[in-house]
Amino acid sequence: MQLYLPIADIPVNIFLLLAMGAAVGFVSGMFGIGGGFLMTPLLIFIGIAPAVAVASVASHIAASSFSGAISYWRRRAIDPMLALVLLCGGTMGTALGVWTFTLLRSLGQLDLMIALSYVLLLTTVGGLMFWEGLRSMLRVRRGITVSMRRSGSHGWVHGLPIKMRFKRSKIYLSVIPVVAVGLIIGFIGAIMGIGGGFILVPIMIYFLRVPTSTVIGTSMVLTLVTMTFATLLHAVTNHLVDAVLALILMIGGVTGAQFGARAGQKIRGEHLRLLLGLLILAVGIRFAVELVIRPDDLFTIREAGGAA
Repeated sequence: MQLYLPIADIPVNIFLLLAMGAAVGFVSGMFGIGGGFLMTPLLIFIGIAPAVAVASVASHIAASSFSGAISYWRRRAIDPMLALVLLCGGTMGTALGVWTFTLLRSLGQLDLMIALSYVLLLTTVGGLMFWEGLRSMLRVRRGITVSMRRSGSHGWVHGLPIKMRFKRSKIYLSVIPVVAVGLIIGFIGAIMGIGGGFILVPIMIYFLRVPTSTVIGTSMVLTLVTMTFATLLHAVTNHLVDAVLALILMIGGVTGAQFGARAGQKIRGEHLRLLLGLLILAVGIRFAVELVIRPDDLFTIREAGGAA
């Protein structure tokens, strides 16, 4: 059954969109991360303009993060002060990202920028996660135990000035790297339509040394606010948020996430990291192939980016 998407300006099979939402929701529930890094490329692959895909998926991520953030808040697994400092950088990064998005669109370079960004990010992150998961599996088979540094241990980051005490996370840390991390995640999210959780969580654990007990909940608060802000800015400045598309993806995503969460509990951690790395790497390679293959139509007609 075909459904016309008013902002994307193309007809799409509604069952295909529901299946995509369910599949990405399943992956999100299984691995405990947002699915924007998969949803945006999938929408682009079925013919939706990259600009519309990025803007619409931002609203989908914001809605998906809301229930998760509420759940972690009830369990007191969110550090409010840490989330506030992250948001100081996150909102600035989101505004800067939307401004850059609009500029690139007006110059006609947005589609290329999105594709190159996905190739670089996904192949790098996917390759690193695959390698780390493979090494973990080999260590387990050989019976080698690796001593992990405690989340609260100190590094050079803790020597920076302008420190604050984050009571819920029980760390004493400079606000400079926290704001910088929020700014980077907000910028990437606005440009690429991803929540950034699969980047933010490792950075908070291994770089900022935030305890794992508050990492996921705090990162969800950042994702919720920055993606909501990005959606509003995209809707006001670029008029690219397709509410019909986002709603259908949400319905499929919520359904798939329930089954994914159950499946994830039955798989070992190193296997999950290996599978996730392979998945991310595969999407990055698919984007790279799209950039180099010869298109069927060498010329296209598209509305200028600066048009209202």
